[in-house]
Amino acid sequence: MAKLYFKYGAMGSSKSAQALITQFNYEELGMRVWLIKPSIDDRDGASIVKSRVGLFREADVIFPEDNLYDRYQAGEHYDVIIADEAQFFTPEQIDQLRQIVDEADLPVLCFGLRTDFLTHLFPGSRRLMELADSITEIKTVCACGSKATVNARLDASGTILTTGSQVFLGGNDSYVAMCHRCWRKKIQAQQKSNLN
Repeated sequence: MAKLYFKYGAMGSSKSAQALITQFNYEELGMRVWLIKPSIDDRDGASIVKSRVGLFREADVIFPEDNLYDRYQAGEHYDVIIADEAQFFTPEQIDQLRQIVDEADLPVLCFGLRTDFLTHLFPGSRRLMELADSITEIKTVCACGSKATVNARLDASGTILTTGSQVFLGGNDSYVAMCHRCWRKKIQAQQKSNLN
C-alpha cells in the first residue's frame, strides 16, 4: 500500500540531494518518477532542482493554482512522485497529493523545510505533518555540534533577522542552520548590543 512521506530538515541537511538520489534509485530500477517543485523556488532556474553538492535535475513546475490530482490524471504514467521544497505547496495541493496516494496507490515523497526562520510551520509543511504516513527528520548540525533545528535568516552583515516575510529565497549566505539555543543566544546578544 502506497504512503505519503514527509522528509524534512533544516537548511543544509541535503534534502534536495536526497530527493535526487531517491529519484535516481527509482529510475535505476526502471520506474518512472514525476519530479515536481513549486514555482516560487526559482533560485537555480524555474524548472531545476539543485542540491548544494551540485546534483541537479529538470522538474515539472507547479504553480499555486495547479491542481496536482488533475495534473497527475492528465499526465503520463508514473510509479512515484517526488516533491522538492514541499513546504511551498499550498495545503490544498498537499491534500491533492494525499488523494493521489489514496486513489492511485502511488507513493509520494515530499522533501522540504518544516519551519521558517522564526520557527513557525510553513502552511504546506503543517498539512504534511497532519497527513503524512511517515515523517522523517533529515538531520544536520549547528556550529556548536548540536542538532540544528532552526533556519536562521541573516542580513548582508551576518545579523540574525527576527522580522520579515515568511518566504525569502536567498543563497547559502542568507540562511544558516542552528540549534535553538545558539539561535536564541545570538539574538539576545544582538539585542544587548543594540541597547548599548
